[in-house]
Order: sequence, then structure tokens, then C-alpha cells
Amino acid sequence: MSDQKTPGTGGDHYISYEERTGGESTVYFTKDLSAEGLHNIFQKVGGHLTGKVAVKLHTGEKHGPNILPRELVKALQQQIPDSTIVETNTLYQGDRYTTEEHLDTLKVNGWTFCPVDIMDAEGTVNLPVRHGKHFKEVSMGKNIVNYDSMLVLTHFKGHAMGGFGGSMKNLAIGCADGRIGKAQVHGVDKDNLPADWNVWPGKELLMENMAESAKATIDFFGKHIVYINVLRRMSVDCDCAGLSAEEPTIPDIGILASTDILAIDQASVDLVYAKESNHDLVERMESRHGLHQLTAMHELKMGNDKYELIELD
Repeated sequence: MSDQKTPGTGGDHYISYEERTGGESTVYFTKDLSAEGLHNIFQKVGGHLTGKVAVKLHTGEKHGPNILPRELVKALQQQIPDSTIVETNTLYQGDRYTTEEHLDTLKVNGWTFCPVDIMDAEGTVNLPVRHGKHFKEVSMGKNIVNYDSMLVLTHFKGHAMGGFGGSMKNLAIGCADGRIGKAQVHGVDKDNLPADWNVWPGKELLMENMAESAKATIDFFGKHIVYINVLRRMSVDCDCAGLSAEEPTIPDIGILASTDILAIDQASVDLVYAKESNHDLVERMESRHGLHQLTAMHELKMGNDKYELIELD
């Protein structure tokens, strides 16, 4: 672990394992970043998926160099009966801003081996946030309610505003629709978006908004939602940065899986902090107060930040 262990709830403070309280969850880990490694770790959690399965994936901007390899995702998706990759349009004007642009980007990036459901293409639905501090409900892509289960398949990496993007960010922003929900989560007026991203609310408020948005989706699926984080090509920038993303400076780590969203994101952060060459990614997390993602989830009782790490290798 890193020596940066200042306790506190602020998102710029890393809380060491010894300082955490509460129960433990199970997190599985493999260093095998191949299709076989992904298959093996999925087997540990996949039994929770039933019926029609949504595979929540960040499909990326055109030609993004860090998105999950198509062949890796294809090999897994084809093992999951009645599964569909799901996405939503973006709040920013890029390659996925409109459904038409998004469909073209999916083709360019090779997401053509199975159905891809842009969930907000035909409207929105409000999902309730139980015990939310900021929201009573969050606007999601309408088609989310058509699924019985969800696999949150996440490329873990940095993020310009969130500090890092793990399973929670993949749900919180990735399921919110592109016009209403994403504006809610970012704390901005959908009809009067500030042109300068630097004046958008961020830090602790953003992390709390994201946690509540993710909780709405988790509450909807109940026990039928599982998480996989793939720690490879971990740029400080999100896959929404496309070709402008910074080259990763931290080596690949492996794949994690769990039924606990807080435990898997916390374990991912812990593995990053344990690396010697972690400076750039840690700086991105702390400068954006991104570690408050973890404390916000803990406060909402979304899972445990203590866990047993079971290595499969």
C-alpha cells in the first residue's frame, strides 16, 4: 500500500485498509488479462445473472486506444445467453452525442458482434434513489427496465472530473440518459450548460451525485447485478477522451470481479496505490477528490470497503 494514508472523508485522502470498519465482501482477482482469464473470473459471479442480461460497457469514442479489446468482450458476451451490450448517449458533443452518431461510432470501434442497445434512443425513465441526499430519482435511458440482470463490465482508468472511473462511474453516468440524467449527475442545468467544464460542480458533490445515480440502478436490479473491473491501459483519462487520452504510465494489473460495487472499486484503487509507478493515476484521483466515490458509497450502505481478495492464479 502507499504511505498516503491520511484518514478522512475528503476525496483527496486515501484511507488504508486498517482504518476501515465494517464487514468484508469477496473480491476475485486474476492477473490473466486474456479471454480465458476473463471467462474464469466471470464464472465466480455470473450465476447471479438471469433472464435478459444487459452488459453495461463503455464503448468509447472513435478509435479510442484504451477501450476494452473487442475480442475480449466478444468471447465473454457470447457465453452469456440473451445478453446485449447497453449504452447511453453523451452529454458532451462528441462521437456519441446523438443516437445516429453513436451508432456510427459503434461500427467504427467494432462493436458489431452482438446487439448494442442505446437505452435512451427512444426516451427516458426515472428510477428512484432510496435514502438519497441529493436526489429522489434519476433519469435513465428508458430501455434499462427491459432487462432482468446486469453485468457491469468496466475498464478501470482515470477520469477528468471523477478522478477515476470504475464500476460506480460506469453505472452512474453510463446508465443516465444523455440529456437529463447526465446533467443531473454533473449538477448542471441541461438547458444552459456552462461552456467551460472547469466551472462545473465537481469534487465531493459530483462523487455523491454519482453514488446516488449508481444506487438507483443497483436497487432496480437487486441481487441480479455483478461487477467486473479490467485494470489494463489505465490512462489518467477516461475512454470518452478518445485519441486525446494520455498514454498510461502505470502497468497493467489484472481483472477483478465481485457482487459488491464498493468492494470492487475499493480493491481496484488499493491495487493502484500498491504499485510503485502510480504517481500520475493517484494524482488524478486525489486532485479531483475522486476517492470520495468510495466514502459516498459507504455512507449510502452500497457495500463494504473491506474485502477478502481471492486470487485465481
